[in-house]
Amino acid sequence: MKKSPSYTMRDVARLAGVSITTVSKVINGRAGISAEVRQRVDDSVATLDYHPNEVARGLKVNRTFTIGIVLPDVSNVFFNEILSGVETEARREGFSVLLCDSHEDPAQEQDLLTVLIRRRVDGILLASAQATLDESRLAGRRPPIVCFDRLPVGFKGKAVVVDNTLAGYDGARHLIALGHREIAIIAGPETILTGAARVDGFRKALQEAGLPLPDEYVRPGDFSMEGGYRAGLEILKVPNRPTAILVCNNRMTLGLIRALRDLDLKCPADVSVIGFDDFEWSDLFSPALTTIVQPTYKMGKLATEILLQGIRASDEPGLGGLGDKVILKAELRVRESTAAPASRSRRR
Repeated sequence: MKKSPSYTMRDVARLAGVSITTVSKVINGRAGISAEVRQRVDDSVATLDYHPNEVARGLKVNRTFTIGIVLPDVSNVFFNEILSGVETEARREGFSVLLCDSHEDPAQEQDLLTVLIRRRVDGILLASAQATLDESRLAGRRPPIVCFDRLPVGFKGKAVVVDNTLAGYDGARHLIALGHREIAIIAGPETILTGAARVDGFRKALQEAGLPLPDEYVRPGDFSMEGGYRAGLEILKVPNRPTAILVCNNRMTLGLIRALRDLDLKCPADVSVIGFDDFEWSDLFSPALTTIVQPTYKMGKLATEILLQGIRASDEPGLGGLGDKVILKAELRVRESTAAPASRSRRR
């Protein structure tokens, strides 16, 4: 069988009538190339069926052009939205993304980080399942690491996070402004700092308003649908049922909605509900959900930008560029699931 010819970037450049540098920029998705030239290069690549030799390319510049991302739960739509931002930015800069799922297990996360370092990825994005990250357990000659969404205690690198304390505060303030005085919260695990910060903001708003927060109004839901359902049933069955509930993530919100249905309670007539995170299904509920919206796509894109800055500046101290900790603001999106509380006699 006759072996097919192996074309090079030089052949692509010759056929397209451009320089090798221009071909390289087009292949790597760099800006500054006109649409007409880009099309000529793309046509030449297709005609010659040219495929860059990534191994040779990596050896030449001592890079793999791959970044790793460790997520705690790839099945959660919240992290899918972040991943979309990561992949868009990475692809634009000519990098591939290696996806890992720690399943919210600190031990698995540690193993995955070790694997990525051994695979010689150029950088790592991490949403940690650990409350405390002991960097001394990581390889000494590790690539740049940027944390996002969650910032473990002890991590000294770059991070992109949401102001979760302010988000919890804003959610509670909205309910207070509607006239609610008996407000409960379904919280995440105490070991995950994002969930703890949301509860802190919630407590602060109630304290400023002079409102009590009974112990039975605070229930953990472990960021799962089943946990939200269980916590919802516990809260909704207390003798002095709250008139409003803030739920600290999307899956627990779904669990609470199920609990309301099983107890034949109406939202917002019996209980107002605020959820966290906003996706296509948020306005498909009846009533449409009031939610605290995190800038997921922006978080993923920005974390990747910072990581790529660090990769390019890896021969210099620090990552340079943006600050050590970028804090984004969540948005309260008011819909139909929150309203002024009904009278106590009517709710009974």
